[in-house]
Amino acid sequence: MGITGASGSLYAYTLIRALHQLEIETHLIATEMGEKVMQFECGVKMDELKGYATIHSNRNLFAAVASGSFKTDGMVIVPCSMNTLGAIANGVGDTLLSRAASVVLKENRKFIIVPREAPFNLIHLRNMTLLAESGACIMPASPGFYHKPTEIWELANFMVARILDMMDIDHELLERWGEKA
Repeated sequence: MGITGASGSLYAYTLIRALHQLEIETHLIATEMGEKVMQFECGVKMDELKGYATIHSNRNLFAAVASGSFKTDGMVIVPCSMNTLGAIANGVGDTLLSRAASVVLKENRKFIIVPREAPFNLIHLRNMTLLAESGACIMPASPGFYHKPTEIWELANFMVARILDMMDIDHELLERWGEKA
């Protein structure tokens, strides 16, 4: 799992906690700005996430997740900045986050990118197209409202539920369309 400096750290924090509750082994890489935005938006420091995931330094290209021989079910980057998205789309692997993303793509594993930007410019759209054509799922942070949320955590849960669905991870974060609570 990756966290970048785009706004939307609540989605990342909610996902990390959900994966932990579901007993899913999770490896976490955050950019420097991802760490800062997580602390600013959620009041959470990276050290506080050690109980939920194995944390890797973004500078450590020797980490296991930098290799295709390290088996993973896939990768999620939430939130994903346009800077990180552009680097990955164009094959730049100079950080652990972009290298791990490149590995997931080359190994044909599930790869979900949750951009949190608006509006998109043509460069953003082309980079997203490159990634989608390479097998990534582009899932903008656009929660639905048919479940009639009244609290911000319900919006975060909606997005995390969609991410877990795309990763084929069973959960009960929200009532599905057509189901009774």
